[in-house]
Amino acid sequence: MNELCDSVAAILAASPVEVVFGAGALDRVGALAAGLSASRALVVSDPGIDRAGYTRRVEQALTDAGLAVTLFADAAENPTTADVDRALDAARQCEPDLIVGIGGGSVMDCAKGANLLYCNGGRIADYWGEGKATRPNLPMILIPTTAGTGSEAQSFALISDEHTGQKMACGDRRRSDEGGLRPRYAILDPDLTRTQPRNVALAAGIDAIAHAVESAGCTRRNAASLTLSRAAWGLLDVAFPRSIADPTREVPRGAMLLGAHLAGAAIERSMLGAAHACANPLTARFGIAHGVAVGMMLPHVVRYNSANGTNAYAALMEDASLLVRRIEEHLTVTGWPRSLAALGVQEGDLDNLADEASRQWTAQFNPRPVDADAFRALYEAALKAAD
Repeated sequence: MNELCDSVAAILAASPVEVVFGAGALDRVGALAAGLSASRALVVSDPGIDRAGYTRRVEQALTDAGLAVTLFADAAENPTTADVDRALDAARQCEPDLIVGIGGGSVMDCAKGANLLYCNGGRIADYWGEGKATRPNLPMILIPTTAGTGSEAQSFALISDEHTGQKMACGDRRRSDEGGLRPRYAILDPDLTRTQPRNVALAAGIDAIAHAVESAGCTRRNAASLTLSRAAWGLLDVAFPRSIADPTREVPRGAMLLGAHLAGAAIERSMLGAAHACANPLTARFGIAHGVAVGMMLPHVVRYNSANGTNAYAALMEDASLLVRRIEEHLTVTGWPRSLAALGVQEGDLDNLADEASRQWTAQFNPRPVDADAFRALYEAALKAAD
């Protein structure tokens, strides 16, 4: 374990994203901004984080450091192009030289999207894919308030088209102030997750677990990503049930934040798989929260990928069936229904869902080839699962 920790520390030390970790770390945002020679900051957040008072702390710290601050606290869950356009309007009004995002993955994606359009112009669709920005973006400081997406470790923003619902991954693996979308700093403060609603903690935690699992199994996995996936799984597997059982405990909350970040860093160096491909249509068509959707599909995908006798997830557990069992134990903690039928999905929906899943970007990186027929079988298994 010590060797693993040393390997993770070495990888993070070489990462363009500098991590500031620990209780009270939020208070360092002003000093970090001043160190970037910033004078005007746009703070992107959402109404819940604003009501919790965290945005006021960020504003005060930045103001004390000598920055002029503008707050956009209207980011929405699963941000669309319209949400990004509203944040872009705020950026145009204040002309920032720094963007700070504080919230969950949706807030951080919205901040990245606004950064991209403010500096490069055009529409989000123009940047669908990788490396399409032609001008440097503003430096960013991202501050997650949930232990879920790990977006603060990643150079991609996931934005949905407001009209079609199509999710567009837009990114650039360079650091934001070098033209890419990786943040300059990620602040991981366990105090910020203390007051998150239980349903948010559950969905975010399962999403982080799915990131660790799928990044460990995908076809793009490599030595660096596997080190991160394994470390993330080790933290999340232990900390998830403990953090849910007693949200006041700082150590499990901190382990969840760090585990989610490491899983996000693993994705940055590898990719995901069929569980995420399945989840996106469920969210788009039925409004099922992403963490719930990916969690419901994950055991079925791991079984599918292990059916030919191979274990793509050997970096996590030697026996894939034991990994499935452990995932299901975590899902039991959530109290969610196990059948898609309980969430309104019917047999007649499966063909369309399968077709959409087969066209998702992450499907091509699944360790076992998966087409529309295979996706239909996965959805059918989840539809008929016993609660």
